[in-house]
Amino acid sequence: MNLSDFRYIYFLGIGGIGMSAIARWFKAQGFVVGGYDKTETELTQALVSEGFDIHYDNKVGRIPTEFYNKSQTLVVRTPAVPSNNIELEHFEKERFTILKRAQILGLITQDLITIAVAGTHGKTTTSIMIAHILKHSGANVSAFLGGITTNYNTNLLIGKPTQKIDSMPNVPPFGKHLCVVEADEYDRSFLTLFPDIAVVTSMDADHLDIYGKHEELKKSFNEFINQIKIKGHLVIKDSLDFELDYKKITYIHSYPKAESIKKSAKIENGNFIFDYKTFKNITMTLPGFHNIENAIAAINVCILLEVPLDLIQSGLETFKGVKRRFEYILKTPKVIYIDDYAHHPTEIEAFLGSVKALYPDKKLTCIFQPHLYSRTKDFANEFSQSLSMADEVILMDIYPARELPIFGITSEIIFNNITSKKEMVSKQNLMQILEKNDLEIIVTVGAGDIDTFIEPIKKMIQEKYIF
Repeated sequence: MNLSDFRYIYFLGIGGIGMSAIARWFKAQGFVVGGYDKTETELTQALVSEGFDIHYDNKVGRIPTEFYNKSQTLVVRTPAVPSNNIELEHFEKERFTILKRAQILGLITQDLITIAVAGTHGKTTTSIMIAHILKHSGANVSAFLGGITTNYNTNLLIGKPTQKIDSMPNVPPFGKHLCVVEADEYDRSFLTLFPDIAVVTSMDADHLDIYGKHEELKKSFNEFINQIKIKGHLVIKDSLDFELDYKKITYIHSYPKAESIKKSAKIENGNFIFDYKTFKNITMTLPGFHNIENAIAAINVCILLEVPLDLIQSGLETFKGVKRRFEYILKTPKVIYIDDYAHHPTEIEAFLGSVKALYPDKKLTCIFQPHLYSRTKDFANEFSQSLSMADEVILMDIYPARELPIFGITSEIIFNNITSKKEMVSKQNLMQILEKNDLEIIVTVGAGDIDTFIEPIKKMIQEKYIF
């Protein structure tokens, strides 16, 4: 399929972080772009301000007339849009060309030198780190990112088009068109990608609603790894097991696991400082032992791409982070407020462990919103254990996202086994409960709509503790 055969691109779920990046790319290429999403958000508002035609009513009559041209319209859907979506059913009935987001990403990147970052945790931050270092170094880089980079306030970077390059060995980045993508394992989406360099940060059990068993998820990662182009490269953590047609890959680099990193890293003035290979005293303004792991993966990719070592280090040290990844909302002498997207027990453990390492003598209050009934069912005990690292846990109701309720699965199955001071809240009484608490370090954690409470919590803290 040739994307240039189309003029109009219509997105079902345009407000998703991955979907919106691709939508922005199409608009930058001169396509007419519009779409539907079920909820108006800060991101969809940004898209509208950029000239996108977006509506929130799931009605065929709201589809703009220009997207009725079947021969020139491509419909892009996200797996989060259910099969009974009215607009999707319309496009299917009328036999429009419909592709998933991952298929589009595969088509866009097929002629570029592609760096694909996969992993159940860490892929967003790692891919954005790589993209920033490359852009900082002067490389010609495009990037489709799964988060909003603080340095550029976007989830899309667009490089300059260049001649097709089939493989990348021994090709320094400058003047060549590189493309960094986040390779999502959900719905096996990353199997549409055939990267020159693949990064795998983690393969913990997740998305068991799709895979059923952890072993099936690992098989999917192995399949992704084996789609690396001939003479391509793999960067992977040394604790991960994988199967590989070794003749295809010229370079495999593993990097240390978390425990060895924790032993060597230092914390000074709120910054994490570490050494790696010939790099000395790399100072990360983005906190977290897990983010040092992400940085080491990014370093190895950029070494493969022959980025000068001094630019790799200065790139990391100028990296400002990602929205909702260890993001400081308030940092005052009285109260510190941090927001994070962590929604898996391993991520929560890494995040809370880093917060406690930074502020060992302060009370840590964690507000957590579980994401998905299936994930809550699969990891209830692990959630309880990781959340118990906080001194106080305020637990919200499950955010269902794309799922219908599962009988007997509520936040209570997590709540029951939390050993810290704890309290169950609803969206309606969260702020009332918080106003009564004595706060020192407060964190909001989760992948649902807990981010809608960031501004109210920030305002409450400012009024109660600062002004």
